[in-house]
Amino acid sequence: MSGAGVHSVGERLEELAGEIAGCRLCANAPSGKRPLPHQPRPVCVLSQTARIAICGQAPGTRVHESGRPYTDPSGDRLRAWMGVDARVFYNPALIAIVPMGFCFPGLDSKGGDLPPRRECRATWHDRVFEAMPQIELKLVIGQYAIDYHLAGLKRKTVRDTVEAWSEMMDLSKARGSGAVLPLPHPSWRNNRWLSDNPWFETQVVPRLQATIRELLSRSAGV
Repeated sequence: MSGAGVHSVGERLEELAGEIAGCRLCANAPSGKRPLPHQPRPVCVLSQTARIAICGQAPGTRVHESGRPYTDPSGDRLRAWMGVDARVFYNPALIAIVPMGFCFPGLDSKGGDLPPRRECRATWHDRVFEAMPQIELKLVIGQYAIDYHLAGLKRKTVRDTVEAWSEMMDLSKARGSGAVLPLPHPSWRNNRWLSDNPWFETQVVPRLQATIRELLSRSAGV
């Protein structure tokens, strides 16, 4: 890519990131039944050089407070799966972070997180990934992210889709927008799932770490 091309992409991403930071759609003009129950605080990391994108659900309460993605036990587990430390994980030159919902969606009547707001997907996601064509690997976490990034390829359930991870990577890469690796959510709530599906940590995690090492090695000096 020429220097002029890098400059152009950088300007476009900077403008897009500014628009996202100022987004108030779910509070002022929600497409759902109810507006966001608090002030918006969009959390995402765009990058013109990262080859890896983490595509999860939506920020939780801790991330809403900190403004920094994955500052919770789920983030610790995700970094362990990836085989990276916080220095690499939070380097925007190396890793982009684009959840399906940029803001914490609030809690349901049982105290669980509500689904990601639909406004984000409809307004931002196509634009974001069109502006980051250099992404070679998307780590897709949970049902909502799988629905978007593996549309037309996903299996009936999250487990079935994750179990078909190698096929998902090959099929998504063949579509020309980088490989997509489906993952379960790294939340402690999935401890039982991980215990019942030991193949995830014996088969998927080693491939994930090897792929990330290879991509990061080609990003050295960025």
